[in-house]
Amino acid sequence: MAHLLVIGASRGIGLAAVRAGLAAGHRVRGLSRRAAQIAIDDPAFEPAPGDATDSDTVAAALDGIDAVIFALGVPKSLDRTLRPLTTFSDATRATIAAMERGGVRRLVAVTGFGAGESRQAMSVIERVPHRILLGHAYDDKDRQEALIRDSTLDWLILRPTILTNRPARGDVKLLRDRATWRNGLISRADVAEVLVREAARPTLSFEAPVLTT
Repeated sequence: MAHLLVIGASRGIGLAAVRAGLAAGHRVRGLSRRAAQIAIDDPAFEPAPGDATDSDTVAAALDGIDAVIFALGVPKSLDRTLRPLTTFSDATRATIAAMERGGVRRLVAVTGFGAGESRQAMSVIERVPHRILLGHAYDDKDRQEALIRDSTLDWLILRPTILTNRPARGDVKLLRDRATWRNGLISRADVAEVLVREAARPTLSFEAPVLTT
């Protein structure tokens, strides 16, 4: 059994990771501004309300933790589309600083297909709307990935393709070879199961595979 910290625990992949971690028998602490509103009644779950961009807040949440799952998201809005943001990189910087200071080594982080060098695997048809709708967010995900790569942590970056809310199917493909990178669909629940597995019992380090089904 591992003790996992999920950053971004109140929605999306983060909430799915909380549920997957508990289902796998782990203890889970969920850090989020809205952590107190997470409707999970399980003695193995501990909500930790707080701001993930604050290193001291993250440091306090790391007490007794074996590994960190970074699944922070931002609400969909026109503002996110039109304006630059730094939420991902700010929170990642705070997380890395707290982990390095506190001696917690394992970090498994979610970015997305189109972040970093995986952008080159997108077709022109995919790349244009992706840039229009998600360009500012993915600029910051690029910064996020660079911070993780430059850290001293035992890290893994996971880049899921288009997300769905379907139940987990368990047939996830981890595309590690750049030549195999492609777009597709994958459920948040499936991504969450990979996150939990790699946080608790690592098999991959210092890689950034694309996840799809």
